[in-house]
Amino acid sequence: RAEQVMFAALKLKHEGFEPDLMFAHCGWGETLPLRSVFPGARLAVYCEFYYRPEGQDVGFDLETGQFGVDGLVGLNAKNANSLIALAECDLGVSPTPWQRSTFPSEFHPKIHVAHEGVDTAWIAPDPAAKFTLPGGLRLDRRDEVVTYFARGLEPMRGFHMFMRAAPEILRARPHAHIVIVGAEEASYGNAPPDGGEWKHYCLRETLPRLDLSRLHFLDRLPHAGLRALMQVSSVHVYLTYPFVLSWSCIEALSAGCAIVASDTPPVRDVIEHDENGALTPFHDPNALAAAVCDLLGDAPRRARLSQRARETAVANFDISACVNRMLDVLGIALADDGPVDDGLTRAERPAASHRPAVVGA
Repeated sequence: RAEQVMFAALKLKHEGFEPDLMFAHCGWGETLPLRSVFPGARLAVYCEFYYRPEGQDVGFDLETGQFGVDGLVGLNAKNANSLIALAECDLGVSPTPWQRSTFPSEFHPKIHVAHEGVDTAWIAPDPAAKFTLPGGLRLDRRDEVVTYFARGLEPMRGFHMFMRAAPEILRARPHAHIVIVGAEEASYGNAPPDGGEWKHYCLRETLPRLDLSRLHFLDRLPHAGLRALMQVSSVHVYLTYPFVLSWSCIEALSAGCAIVASDTPPVRDVIEHDENGALTPFHDPNALAAAVCDLLGDAPRRARLSQRARETAVANFDISACVNRMLDVLGIALADDGPVDDGLTRAERPAASHRPAVVGA
């Protein structure tokens, strides 16, 4: 990656382009050549996640295997690019407070919190929304629909826990349909013990207790299809290890979903129990099933959480406000005496004295 970025940057330089500001992810080496090619530019880095041997995703779920000493050494090596980037950069950006907190404390003064935001005008509640399943069944807001999304169906996003909760949800709610969206490969983490895919591993465990006529698996969907499914969802389930917060969680808030989510640190940055969603222990599929069924059976509470979810997204993650916030933060890197900003509060953030006229990405 660093080599390809170097080639692209040198081409730009030979064409006469000189950036004021360069902005790159710090995790995979993209920043390594930038100071050498453009020594006069300021450098901002996107600080998504810093790996730790404990207290985060590693060791959180004993079921999916543990690292030996060689694995822990490798984990430290994965942080090398981030550490070099943080040492060289003028400023860092993290999307959420908890993700910022994963980085070494000595770098916290450099790292500001600014989320990319979502298009809350486009991803919004729609009482008339409909979603048609591949078999032809059309779902709308009158149906009882439980949704679960993940890039890959894997433990990092709690797929195995959701699958263990699914039989009880379907038993207790005889008219409910469960719609699961995601690719069968694992995007993060290990394969299951049998070396196959987590979907089939979990199905073998739960199949005798599942009503497959009401459990629907879909591959990754176009964004408009995912939006429509969120809009017909009665209860949306979002689960995650202590890891990067998924954009789908913010989009589900924006769509006004009544959310049942794992009580894990990245989720607690955006969801407060019984305020704008319901939190449940990650490792307890029985508690998850009970939380989903309770919400399905309580229409007034579901409506209240749905409204508050939408309000949370509009107030804190609307893309227009987030773009302005990001530009103000990036402007700090260009200001010789830019304002101090701890990145932790959403209110009364000082505006930067200089917004970048050109941003090299």
